[in-house]
Amino acid sequence: MENLPLLVPLVILVPALGAFINFFFGAKLEERWSGYIGCFASILSFIVSLLLLTYVTGTNGSAAVVNPPFVDGWLRIESIGLDISWQQRVDSLSVTMMLVVTGVGSLIHLYARGYMHGDKWYPRFFAYLNMFLAFMLILVTGNNFLMLFVGWEGVGLCSFLLIGFWWDKKAPEGWKNSNAARKAFIVNRIGDFGLLMAMFLIFWTFGTLDFHKAGELPNTEAKYLVHWREHNGLLERHDDGGSGKDEAADAKADDGHGGSYKCVPASHAEDEDYGEGAGHSAPNPLASDIRAVYCDNHHFDIEMLGVFGQTTERFGTGEVVDFNGFEMAFDDVIVLIALFILLGVTGKSAQIPLFVWLPDAMAGPTPVSALIHAATMVTAGVFILVRSNVFLWELNHGGYVIGLVITLVGAGTALMAGYIALGQWDIKRVLAYSTISQLGFMVAAVGIGAYVAAMFHLVTHAVFKALLFLGSGSVIHGVEHGHHHAHEHGHGHNDNEHGVDHDDHDEEFDPQDMRNMGGLRKRMPITYITYLIGALALAGIFPLAGFWSKDEILADAWFEGFELNELSGFIAFGVLLVAAAFTAFYMWRQIVLVFLDNARSEAAEQAPESNGAMLLPLLILAIFTLIIGFINVPKSTPIFDGIYRPYEFKYFLEHSLVSVSRGHTLDFNLSIAGIALLLGIASILVANRVYKGKGLGSGNGDLLEDGGASRPLFRLANARLYWDEVYSALVEQPFNRLAGFLADRVDWDFLHNYFHDSIIKRGFDTIAQLLGKPFDLGIVDGTVNGVGAFVLRAAEWMRRAQTGYVRLYAVVVFIGVVAVMALMLIPFVQTLLARGA
Repeated sequence: MENLPLLVPLVILVPALGAFINFFFGAKLEERWSGYIGCFASILSFIVSLLLLTYVTGTNGSAAVVNPPFVDGWLRIESIGLDISWQQRVDSLSVTMMLVVTGVGSLIHLYARGYMHGDKWYPRFFAYLNMFLAFMLILVTGNNFLMLFVGWEGVGLCSFLLIGFWWDKKAPEGWKNSNAARKAFIVNRIGDFGLLMAMFLIFWTFGTLDFHKAGELPNTEAKYLVHWREHNGLLERHDDGGSGKDEAADAKADDGHGGSYKCVPASHAEDEDYGEGAGHSAPNPLASDIRAVYCDNHHFDIEMLGVFGQTTERFGTGEVVDFNGFEMAFDDVIVLIALFILLGVTGKSAQIPLFVWLPDAMAGPTPVSALIHAATMVTAGVFILVRSNVFLWELNHGGYVIGLVITLVGAGTALMAGYIALGQWDIKRVLAYSTISQLGFMVAAVGIGAYVAAMFHLVTHAVFKALLFLGSGSVIHGVEHGHHHAHEHGHGHNDNEHGVDHDDHDEEFDPQDMRNMGGLRKRMPITYITYLIGALALAGIFPLAGFWSKDEILADAWFEGFELNELSGFIAFGVLLVAAAFTAFYMWRQIVLVFLDNARSEAAEQAPESNGAMLLPLLILAIFTLIIGFINVPKSTPIFDGIYRPYEFKYFLEHSLVSVSRGHTLDFNLSIAGIALLLGIASILVANRVYKGKGLGSGNGDLLEDGGASRPLFRLANARLYWDEVYSALVEQPFNRLAGFLADRVDWDFLHNYFHDSIIKRGFDTIAQLLGKPFDLGIVDGTVNGVGAFVLRAAEWMRRAQTGYVRLYAVVVFIGVVAVMALMLIPFVQTLLARGA
């Protein structure tokens, strides 16, 4: 059991290896083997996640920090004291995310085997899916903000690759796909700036990026008991007369038997001299009498603590942070960090104002939509908020309004996106805005301090939203098949989404437009039943998963507002209740338009049911949608009370969170559940009355467009509140004009034509002419040519002596001999003359 956390590197390594194989060898493999490799990698990662779940549950929530081999000392610069390790954290929060990512991801992989059949880039698609999982798992298992950021950027890259997967289709479809990918990438970079700034402030303030240091208790206000050797062996038993090797902590608690418990660093937890059960996992029978208060972070040096531990110790002390030029109160720095993290969340989890990329992400294949919207990328923002709950907890107790800001962003997004979904015709675009709305629910829950409720809704939403997206893919698949059957051209079949270009007649038909559907309940019964289960779960209908998770958020909002008198609670409860009504309405509108009534096109009349490879994941997800909500049934729930342990999921997550719902645990509130359920049912009945049996409105439009008062409201929703137009007018067009000015006027006209040609080129030409003519030609070449002319003239003069006559040469030799003899006799003559004198 104690060694199970050592398996956590496999969670990342296995899908990364699957991506590597399909990247470099997929083209040589058969299609089925590429699919097998991708699915096997995902499923094996899920199995490892289950083993890690058994560790966390079997050790009463103990957290483990694992240093994988070969990456010890990931970033280490001793001169500046930088030491960031590639550490993976195994705790209840990370295991929850691992199970969601790999569990739902595995079903999406299985579905993709059938859905992507026949695509020419089949191996590349599975390589991208595996790489997506690997980066998301890096994000959720990292023990520091930098490792989280690696996964954060990795899923952004993978979303770019998958959203624009069919960029090579003929215009305008190919341009649409590539533009959607670029839009997602660019908008997320704006959010990433916020996370980067938060990381810079965190490192400057705390001197580390680690969430928790090894040996640190991650929860000083734990509501549960600390058991023997819990939290990496921090709590060990000693006799009063004994002394440990390293008394890093001096607080002791009497165990009632003459002994005591004391905090020791995790580095000594395995020493033989520490405790009776050192090196073993035998439970201490007295552990139930020892609470966490006797072994908390107050007994550690502040430098031994990670970011969250230091926040708990330093917040509210009046400490200031020196930024080499100005100082800021520590508490205010935490506010800035939280706001920058929120900016990152608005990008990754598609909140106001950076949500505009997510609806366009539907350009990718349907399995990509399911993976992004249900299990991976968009949940990263909610995860980092919950992981950073210590910041928010301290701020909410410090009189700051950061919780209100987060609540406003989340609740506003939930309401706005839910309203826009009412007027969409694209089956996947409705689900896209639904995802944005549900993410708003989660963010608002974090804003009111309901961290467990946010994670609970994240888990349930991942299941039923994956079901809905995969179900929409099944519908699109069937409608496209029916369209080709009705208009056979002899070119064979390939899904409209599968990147194969059809003739002009095919391109005019949109298999995702709900106006081309209807009556699919009879043609695709399994898809209909599973889709109906997902739709009712999303609408919050009892006893499906969405009922339990949505009602928990609403119950916490009610308590926050009406019991604690917090403004954020009033706002969350009122706004989210309206958003929930919108959800039920637009989902039943979709059910009627897609599955009920009569078919409105030949494609719908002849649409076949999907193949078994696609239906199996739908059935599995439908079953989990029925039961996943029971993991956190509240106390005093009729029928369920006494059958299930209440708030099981809360107790599981409690080991990783500072608190659950501001420290309170609520019983089942029949009034709130009844209001929400009745509101959902009423919205379904209204939608059924508006659409059932009435087809489409005039001009093949929506029936709400035919009404007087509802017409402007529907058109506003259909136009998506003109968000794209506003962004185009306020951001995109000014940016393009500025870019055009910089490119045409500044770069081309000024820098190129004037500065480059007039100043640089002409100056260079002038200097070149000066150096070329007077200096080079006049002096350098003149000197060299002068020497040559002198040698030439000398040679011409000497050449005259070469006459070719022998008698002349004999005379010259004779003269030379005489001259030599004369030179030899000169010293002798001078000596005789000197003697004579």
